[in-house]
Amino acid sequence: MMSMQPVLEIFAPDGFELWPTGEHERWEYLVLDGRSTPAEVGTAVWRLADRNDIDPEEADGRGPRPEDPLGAFLHGLLTVPDLFAPGGLRVTDTATGTVFAPGCCTGLEDWRAWLDVTDGAGTAWFGHDPDARVEWVGRTVRLTQDAEDDHSPVIELSPDELRRLLAGAERDLRDFLALAARWAERQLPDHAPAVTTAIARALSLEPPL
Repeated sequence: MMSMQPVLEIFAPDGFELWPTGEHERWEYLVLDGRSTPAEVGTAVWRLADRNDIDPEEADGRGPRPEDPLGAFLHGLLTVPDLFAPGGLRVTDTATGTVFAPGCCTGLEDWRAWLDVTDGAGTAWFGHDPDARVEWVGRTVRLTQDAEDDHSPVIELSPDELRRLLAGAERDLRDFLALAARWAERQLPDHAPAVTTAIARALSLEPPL
């Protein structure tokens, strides 16, 4: 049996006090779905804001960083046009224990590239070191953890199964976004709509109504 999970590459924030977060090992993956706890949502929002905390430049039109600590920390998340959400979709063959995980420098904002493969477009890459590749081989979709390694772990599944897994992963992302919206209303009431919209963009989703 196969499972597919949206995952965010995270680590425990050090000395962060703007809102509650969870404790995590460095560079582990956090699953994003409707079962995420408030502390996990807090960690995910922290990671997205921290990873996109880019100083504004005069020519980029993003405006100056606010002076208050919360506004300053959220500024990149709320103003950077192309947000990066480090991670991706992790596939596990529960029968064999084989795992296909996102490679380096790939993000959840690109998860829809999987749909190109289901439509028969050929090959999609999801990071490097390892070079994670998804491709059609005959009538099968092959997930290779490291295309540069002849002995790389491989998962093979049918296009129909991949479509089913992707539909489930999209539901998980939407469920997480709904949790994040409610979390933002509690923790960041003055910024909740903007934060929710930014998280939706980072996950390549439409904001909830």
